[in-house]
Order: sequence, then structure tokens, then C-alpha cells
Amino acid sequence: MATRNSTVRAAVVPVLALAIGLWSIVPIAWMVITAFKPQTAIRTTNIVLSFVPTVENFHNLFFGGNKVGSFLVNSIIVSLVSTVIAVVLGSMAGYGMAHWRSRYKKDLSFWIISTRMAPIAAVIVPLFVMFRTAGLVNTIPGLVVACLSFNLPFAIWMMSAFFQQVPKSIEEAALIDGCGKVRGFWNVALPVSRPGVITTAVLCTVFAWNDYAFASALGGPATSTLPMAAGALVSQSGIDWGLLSALGVVVATPMLIAGLAVRRHLVTGLSLGAVTGE
Repeated sequence: MATRNSTVRAAVVPVLALAIGLWSIVPIAWMVITAFKPQTAIRTTNIVLSFVPTVENFHNLFFGGNKVGSFLVNSIIVSLVSTVIAVVLGSMAGYGMAHWRSRYKKDLSFWIISTRMAPIAAVIVPLFVMFRTAGLVNTIPGLVVACLSFNLPFAIWMMSAFFQQVPKSIEEAALIDGCGKVRGFWNVALPVSRPGVITTAVLCTVFAWNDYAFASALGGPATSTLPMAAGALVSQSGIDWGLLSALGVVVATPMLIAGLAVRRHLVTGLSLGAVTGE
């Protein structure tokens, strides 16, 4: 029976892996191919795989009056600023959480991460009311604060897990050498936890970069980000698949490169999150 189960598993697992891989890769590959197709190869009922690649779609995307350049600038500003603030504050708060000894530590840790797990649709209306009162609607600082409301709890949770893995002997040795708590954090704990900082920064950037809900509800014409540009390319006259595919490549490429660059740390960081609060 064990031999039979092993044979079935050996036959089924590769097939499932291939099916899942194709399911994930084929749409992305088709998007990239379409982005470099000329319009004559796109506006046809036949599948065209033989064509002369062109960057016409990218040229029209940025210089064709779609304002995608300003959308790109807004996305970069919101993503980078919100990520830097989240990582800096999350590192300091996570360090405090990792060294805090209290019976309420687990409760506080759960409350922090529960604010990240809340669906965005549940907080859009309260946030809109508060942002309108504070004058943050349709502003870049407003979008930064909105992204921080979800990125900061996640950063605290992640960094707390990484700081818990720092050997206590290293910090104790630093204290014996006259290093205070603040210097111990910056000069000892933070460099040792560099993989956690990188992982947290990448994941926070991905969330802010791909955000559509906050940008659509709290943004406006002057603060539209790249995900909002996709909706602008869909009009009553139809969908320009060339421009839409080019936009998809522009949106996906930076995050894909960042993910591949830190892929060794991602699994470690996500698995370490399970020990937070212990």
C-alpha cells in the first residue's frame, strides 16, 4: 500500500506542479508578449505569435496624453515614503516588543496584527471621514498615511519576530562594553536583523505599490497612482489591450525584481512571524 501511494504521489505531484506553474506563468507571459505587439497584431481575431517587437505601446503609454508619468511618480513617492516610515517605526516598536516582558504581550501582539488583517473595505468609510475632516483627501500625504495604517502593524509584527531571534549574548556583550539600549539597537540588533529589514521593506513596498482601494477612495485626479491608470485605460469605446499590457509590465516589473532579489529572506521572514509574542 505504501509503495502504491508513493507511486501515485510521484505521478500526481509533477502534474499538479506543472498545472499550477502554467496557470501562473501563461497570463504573465501573454501580457508581456502583448505589450510588445504592434496594434495590427493585437486588433485581430486570430492568435498572432509571429511579429516584429515594438515599444510603441510603452511610448503611447507615457507620451500619449494618458498622464501615466505622473501616476508613476505618485506611486514611487507613496510607496517609498510609506515604506521608509513603516520600517523605521516598525523596527523601533518591534525591538521594544521583542524585549518587553509582560503577561499582556501576546494580547498586544495579536491586537497589532489584527489591525493588519482587517479587510480594507471595513475601514474605508471611517478613514474617508477622518481624512476629509483632516483635509487629507486627494493628497499624497493622505495616501501615505492610509498605506501606513496597514503597513505599520505588519512591520511591527515582522520586526518583532526577527529581533526575538537575535542572540541575547550579543546584546549582553554590547551592554557590558558600555553600549546603551539605543546604541545596542542601532549598532547590534539592527545590523544582525538586516534580512528582516529587507523582507519587511519589500513586502510593505509591494502593498503600497499595488494598492487600489485606498488610491480610489482617498485619492483623486492629482494623486492617482499606477493601479488607477488601469481604470483610465478602459473607456466606453473599448479597451486598448496594448496600453493595458504595457501598463501591467510597468507595474509588475519593479516588484518582480525586488521579490527575486530578496527571495532567500522572504520565507525566513514569514516563518519567523509565527513565533511573535512567544
